[in-house]
Formats: sequence, C-alpha cells, structure tokens
Amino acid sequence: MRRSWPWWAALVLLSALAFGLGSYQNDVYRKLLLWITLALGYNFLFGIAGQVAFSHFSFYGLGAYSVVIGITYLGWPLPLALLASMVFCVAVAWAVAYPSTRLEGFYLALATLAFAQLFIVVLNEGGQITGGTGGLANYRLPDVGGYRIQGPAYTVVIVALMLFTFAVLWRLDRSHFGRACRAARDNPEAAAAMGVDVRRTRILAYTITSTLAGLAGMVYAFVDNTVNPSIFGLENVFLLLFMIIIGGIGRAAGAVVGAVLLFLLPFVLSPWIGHHHALVFGWVMVLVVLFQPKGLMGLWDQAQHWGRKQSPQPAVQGPTHG
Repeated sequence: MRRSWPWWAALVLLSALAFGLGSYQNDVYRKLLLWITLALGYNFLFGIAGQVAFSHFSFYGLGAYSVVIGITYLGWPLPLALLASMVFCVAVAWAVAYPSTRLEGFYLALATLAFAQLFIVVLNEGGQITGGTGGLANYRLPDVGGYRIQGPAYTVVIVALMLFTFAVLWRLDRSHFGRACRAARDNPEAAAAMGVDVRRTRILAYTITSTLAGLAGMVYAFVDNTVNPSIFGLENVFLLLFMIIIGGIGRAAGAVVGAVLLFLLPFVLSPWIGHHHALVFGWVMVLVVLFQPKGLMGLWDQAQHWGRKQSPQPAVQGPTHG
C-alpha cells in the first residue's frame, strides 16, 4: 500500500484538474493525456528496446476503429467490443512483430512504415465498414451501468489509462525484461551470449507497446466521437518521434516532457506564425540532435551535476591530538 500511494495521489490530482476546466480546456487536456500515453509506449519501444518502428499510430487507429466498428457495425455491447478490440490488437501486433523483428535499424523502419501505409489504404478503401476517407462519426460511448460517462468524468478514465500505461512500462523497465530489452538494444550478440532470447524479447516489446497504443486508441475513439484516416497518418508518427528525441530518448520523464512541450507549443505559436509550427519543430529537432542529443532530460542532468559541484562541501577535519 505504501508503494502505491503516489499512483493514487497522481490519479486524484490529475482527475481533480479536469473538474476545474471548461469544456474546451477539458478537450485539450484529454488529448494531451493521450499523447503522453502514446509517448510513454513509444519511448519504451524506441528508447529502451531500440526498435525504430513507425507503426505506433497505426495501432492507435486500429484500437479506435475496431471498437467503433464492434459497437456500431456489429452491434456488440461495450465490454465485448473492448475485449475483442484488445485481442485483435494483440494478434495484429504479434503478426507484424514476428517477421519484422528479424530486421534491424533502417530495414525495420521500412517494414513498419509499409504497414502504416497499408493501414491507411485499408481505412480509405474500407467502404461502409471504415467509412472511407470520411471515417466514422455520429456514434457515442454506450452507457455504463445506466450512467453516461462524459465531460470531466471521461477525462478521469483517460487519466487512469495514462497512469496504468506509465505503471506497466515503469515496472517492465525495472524488471528482468527491461534489462533484456536494453541488452538486446545495445549489443544483440553479447545479449544472446548471456542467455537473452533477443528475438523473443523484441517481439514481446513490440507487441506490448503496440497493444497499449491500441488501448489508448479505444479510449480516444470516444473523445470526439469521430475517427478518420487523417488522424492516424505519418505526420503524427513523426511528431511522436520528435517528442521522444526532444524530451530524452529512453527516459519516461523525457517522454512526458517532450509530449507536453510539443503538444502545447502550437497553441503558443499559432498567434504569431499560424500553422507553420512544424518548421519550428524541425529547427528544434536539428538543434537538439546537434547540441543536446540527450534531450531536455540531458539538460536537467547537467544542471543537477552543476548544482552538486557548486554546493559547499563539508570540510574534512584531520585527527586531533590531545
């Protein structure tokens, strides 16, 4: 119980914030929480497991579309639609991971990029099932126990999802599996020599993080009550990558900081430069890669190190002689 109290405190504080915001601010807050959730999962896949994959947003869309299709097209009740969507995301993630994790680096990126493009084509050509280029709309979250979850109450659901994702990945990172992921990332041959099943580790890392992205997509589907292919395109995939690099690769705190910064930055820049904030993101990316490859968390580490050096050290007294 002592170890879990910070999670409960975070749930209460972040949920309470939703009840103090207006409808528009709540909408922005919900989407920010979902971006943080996605960034945490992608940080584990890219930063800790070392897999350069561009399919994370595809599973976000897969979760969103599958739960909506289950409810609207197939007429399933919400629990069955959620369970079926989860199983579907796990199956597709494993099916993509099994062949693609044989590849590394540039070739893995190309394979997952091809899957992401194929997913968009399927959405656009899916007819009535996917709604084509217009997507699916005019649906809503079914009542749960006779109660309609909406507004700040639904924000609480997203807060719980984000903290659940954070907790799962935090524990995985500090487990034997997390150490295996880092070993497979840094030196696959040495990891295999020490008994790590590198391919199995990569498949599990990809499947777990992709399924968590799919779970976030299921929740996102009822934020705006609309899903369409443009939401899950490559532009957002690269924005997610920028968040990880700018925040600090392989650091959960860096994923949070990067997601918050790049999600909120357009709201600050739009009054001055309109919709050209992508140019600013590009320049920031170049500067970070050139001068601070460890991201903003690297700056934080340097500031802490400088602070320790500047703090006065206790004087060392020699032995006294009576």
